[in-house]
Amino acid sequence: MTNQTLSTWDARADELQIDGRAFIGGSRRDAASGAKRETSSPIDGRPLAVLSACGVEDVDAAVSLARRAFTPWSRTSAESRKGVLLAWAALMETHAEELALLECLDSGKPILQTTTVDVPGTISTLRWYAEAIDKISGEMPAVPSGATAMVTREALGVVAAIVPWNFPLEIAMWKIAPALASGNTMVLKPAEQTSLSILRAAELAAEAGMPEGVLNIITGSGREVGAALAHHMDVDALAFTGSTAVSRTLLEASGQSNLKRLSLEAGGKSSNLVFADTSDLALAAEKAAFGAFYNQGQVCSSNSRILVQRSVHDEFLGLLREAAAAYAPADPLAGLEGNGSLISVGHTNDVEEWIHRGRTEGSVLFGGERLDIRGSDAYLEPTVLGGLAAGHDVHREEIFGPVAVLQPFDTEEEAVAMANDTDYGLAASLWTSDLSRAHRVASELVAGTVSVNTVDALGNSTPFGGFKQSGFGRDLSLQAFDNYTASKTTWIQFG
Repeated sequence: MTNQTLSTWDARADELQIDGRAFIGGSRRDAASGAKRETSSPIDGRPLAVLSACGVEDVDAAVSLARRAFTPWSRTSAESRKGVLLAWAALMETHAEELALLECLDSGKPILQTTTVDVPGTISTLRWYAEAIDKISGEMPAVPSGATAMVTREALGVVAAIVPWNFPLEIAMWKIAPALASGNTMVLKPAEQTSLSILRAAELAAEAGMPEGVLNIITGSGREVGAALAHHMDVDALAFTGSTAVSRTLLEASGQSNLKRLSLEAGGKSSNLVFADTSDLALAAEKAAFGAFYNQGQVCSSNSRILVQRSVHDEFLGLLREAAAAYAPADPLAGLEGNGSLISVGHTNDVEEWIHRGRTEGSVLFGGERLDIRGSDAYLEPTVLGGLAAGHDVHREEIFGPVAVLQPFDTEEEAVAMANDTDYGLAASLWTSDLSRAHRVASELVAGTVSVNTVDALGNSTPFGGFKQSGFGRDLSLQAFDNYTASKTTWIQFG
């Protein structure tokens, strides 16, 4: 991306003509009721689009079209499905800057981040699963003489997905790519705040040759669209990323409807353990700042609990303060390093209240100020709280903002106990130069991903998901296919 490109993002944003209608059966549609909802950018409050405010009738239509498309799509050869998905990825790459600008405006993310991380990561995931399609094979288990058996993976049918606003395009693709690759069709509900990039991407899928009804995007509220999908008797599976509270309602809905299969990536309150024997404390602080403040701290696996061995606590705090400067808020459209806005002024109010509690019940070690950029005050400095009792809510509740809590420990056993003292189990990080300690502590931490001498490690080839109240099922890697397929045994007896 050139400096010239960076300098024109504002002008390009002003020229955008954004279609906010739902994508059902291969084309854009208004809600059946005609209901609409205006959406605006948290960056500066500018109006962005008029979204279709879909309801139950639209969900029924999309599910029906997805059901009709399922048999031909699932019976299409793996090579043909692969070709469609790769063509889609190529078109997304051609339109990468448009998608990145939509993502920036809709979510408040910096354009530097959406152009270099979010959109390229989305395309990479789509290509990875497209290439995996024809690499998945069945089994020929041992059976008694006179018989043979085959175990195949079968697509489930119509898959629903409900995705959050913090990584609108990437997390959507974590669901879409393995579901469609394995032969399912999909109805996806994006977050109300961030629907625009995936709507445009769905149009590109149709242009790439995706058959009508295979991918449908339903815009609307969780109370109406999300609930309708969760209770729908013709939805075979539902994939969700979001809060633990909503995950509970989805479990109830599955039981009350057709026992649809669920994969739930729920909340997190991840810890980052820094031992005194860490060889590069400055690097640990730099990565800790990334783990706590990247994407404005709006990350489910954010390492927002930083546990530091007491002998290096003060030194580490100074290094962390320096490292946090890289995440100071900046104009998201200026192409600069730093954080963008939070998702909304309302959410910023909620996060600021947590900072106020930290200040009155403990202390603000640095940061904590709210900033006005481009006429919006949805911007917060990276903030570290300290002096809070171990049982304080700040240690336990998901704040979902650029707020971390620093806490000292003395022994390895104490650090592990503190790290595991949470209802969640999504991720954890640890820093040490002792290989034995690395193995020992990693095995004792209750988390779906443990990153050693780095933070929040993630890749297409490794599964991502949690333990405890962080949910179940895995995104990414070949294990994601388990969310969208079932094993089928065919036993043939001879004579």
